[in-house]
Amino acid sequence: MSSPSHVADTPITQRNQLVDYIASGEKPKGDWRIGTEHEKFGFRLDDLRPPTFDGDRGIEALLTGLTRFGWTPVQESVDGLPPRTIALLRDSASVTLEPAGQLELSGAPLEDIHQTCVELGTHLNEVRQVSDELQLGFLGMGFQPKWRRDEMPWMPKGRYRIMRDYMPRVGSLGLDMMTRTCTVQVNLDYASEADMVKKFRVSLALQPVATALFADSPFTEGRPNGYLSYRSHIWTDTDPDRTGMLDFVFEDGFGYERYVDYLLDVPMYFSYRDGVYVDASGKSFRKFLKGELDVLPGALPTLRDWSDHMTTAFPEVRLKKFLEMRGADGGPWNRLCALPAFWVGLLYDDTALDAAWDLVKDFTTAERHALRDGVPERALKLPTRIGNVRGASVRELAVEALKISSAGLRRRAARNGDGIDETRFLDPLIEIAESGQTAAERKLELFNGAWNGDIDRIFGEFAY
Repeated sequence: MSSPSHVADTPITQRNQLVDYIASGEKPKGDWRIGTEHEKFGFRLDDLRPPTFDGDRGIEALLTGLTRFGWTPVQESVDGLPPRTIALLRDSASVTLEPAGQLELSGAPLEDIHQTCVELGTHLNEVRQVSDELQLGFLGMGFQPKWRRDEMPWMPKGRYRIMRDYMPRVGSLGLDMMTRTCTVQVNLDYASEADMVKKFRVSLALQPVATALFADSPFTEGRPNGYLSYRSHIWTDTDPDRTGMLDFVFEDGFGYERYVDYLLDVPMYFSYRDGVYVDASGKSFRKFLKGELDVLPGALPTLRDWSDHMTTAFPEVRLKKFLEMRGADGGPWNRLCALPAFWVGLLYDDTALDAAWDLVKDFTTAERHALRDGVPERALKLPTRIGNVRGASVRELAVEALKISSAGLRRRAARNGDGIDETRFLDPLIEIAESGQTAAERKLELFNGAWNGDIDRIFGEFAY
């Protein structure tokens, strides 16, 4: 989840400013970049509990320790208390905190996956150096495998307090989403409105395939939960006003204006004014545009308010000034590199984009929803169809998508210093698709076999 945006406080006086803001993300193909984000669970090595914010071994101490690597601290004051370090900035990247202290790297916009993987490796190495000193570890999975919701700490961030109070009013699993989930996502560019529309449709239709390939959240409170991606299931009962598959994206005439209409109907959380989060939860941004927001009487929104509001919608694919792929569970280092490779191969090569669209263009709304709703439980084994072939599975759909992505990466021909292209980053996903066994299913085998039902083993064997 985002920190306050750094967009200028330009007053919004006309609706077209909202459309123009999104359109301003258009870039020529030569300027397209790759921004990768990932979250991970911290735990104390001695008792495996998630670290609190405070204390000698707390999350703030970790952030402070990371400043030795050139990160600049970002501070926030809540309830008039002295400012605390709640994020870090370096160049165009940031390290931020999810509500329960899940540590997130929001990577810089980079040219290729080789650079992305170096960035990820550098970050994890820096975190490891500091966390070793604090006797902390970090785990990459989609859902906290051991601790109950009431055992998770809360970070002192104003927006999270507002969301914490609001979530139980609109769904039963929103607090679990906030405190017990981790994801990896990639942010990708578009050249024009038409390019955005095509990429949005392809990525939204294929997002369940990514969910299946990255499924890695089969445990809740130390026991199997009946899902392979419980993180993905949680989004189905978080907040129906701001989640889901966005059926209107596939309707004729979809574009920037229609997405703006959607966002204007998403209830607000807050407005960030003078360093304070003003609680506007459940209120209408449309009324805000008219100066009729009762918590800010007469005030008009600014482009920063709009930018912040855009971060409070949580569909499977999110449009800001770029497209965010949001369907994957967190995981180990090699799958963090694999996610951007998968989507770059599909979306950044015209031939691959056309082929990917051919794969999904005749899916009905019902079929797209069946995929979205079925993969959290069954992942690659969920039945589907490919073209006119019925009786296929998501595994076979994934194999086809990976072939298209791999060909797209080969045509991109982005090579490292050894002359190796980006296709190698797909290897973990190809192995999962060919075997038909997700990371979640492998962990379940260990849990029911060698671990003898001891979930604590997961922290030792799968930590970064």
